[in-house]
Amino acid sequence: MISIENLSKEYGQKKALDAINITFEKGKVYGIVGENGAGKTTLFRCIAGIENYSGQIISDFDKLKDFLGLLPTEPFFFSKITGKEYIRLLANARRVKLGSIEAKNIFDLPLNQYAATYSTGMKKKLALTAILLQKNEVFILDEPFNGVDIQSNLLITELIKKLKTLQKTIIITSHIFATLSATCDEIFLLKAGKIDKNLARDEFSHLEATMKDITIGNRIEQLGLK
Repeated sequence: MISIENLSKEYGQKKALDAINITFEKGKVYGIVGENGAGKTTLFRCIAGIENYSGQIISDFDKLKDFLGLLPTEPFFFSKITGKEYIRLLANARRVKLGSIEAKNIFDLPLNQYAATYSTGMKKKLALTAILLQKNEVFILDEPFNGVDIQSNLLITELIKKLKTLQKTIIITSHIFATLSATCDEIFLLKAGKIDKNLARDEFSHLEATMKDITIGNRIEQLGLK
C-alpha cells in the first residue's frame, strides 16, 4: 500500500501540486488523467523520490524507490549504451540476476544497437522491459502507450493486467482513454495540481464525458470552420 497525505510541490511561486491525498493498494491499477500541466508527471516524480515535496508518502517498504519502476514519458539513454547493456545496468542496480536477455526480448528490440538511436516507441519499450525485469513491486507508467505501435499497445495492456494478477501496484497516465478504461480499477482527475474527481470503474463513462467537456468545450466552434 502507498498512502499519500497532503502532498504539495512548488516551483518558485507556482504550485504544481496542492495537498494531494490518495491511497494506492496492491493488486490494483490506477489511472491519473488531466490536461498538460495539471501535475501528473510531477506527482509521479515525487512518488519515485526524484522531487522534493511537502507532505508524506507512506508505504509498506523501507525505501519505496528501491521497489519502484518508473517509466518516464521520454526515457533517457547514454549515447554509447546498447539496449542489452541498458537492461543489464538496471538489473544490476537492483542486484537481479538475469539469464538470457534475448529470451526476454518480447518486443523484438535490436538489443545490440545503441539505445540512443532507437525510435521513440522502441525507447519506450526498452525502458519498460528493463523495469519489468527489475522485479519491482510498484510501477509508475507515464504515457506507456504514447508513440508505440498497435501491436505493442495490445501487449502492454496485457502486461498491465498480468502485473495486477501478481499483486503489483500500477499507476498509469494516458491520453488514450480506451487504454485506461481497459486496465484501471480507479481513475483520478488531476486539475491544476488538485484531485478534482476520483471514479470507480462503473463511473468511467462519466469521466470520459467530463474530459471531453474540459478538453473540447467550444474550441472547435472558435475556429469558424466552414
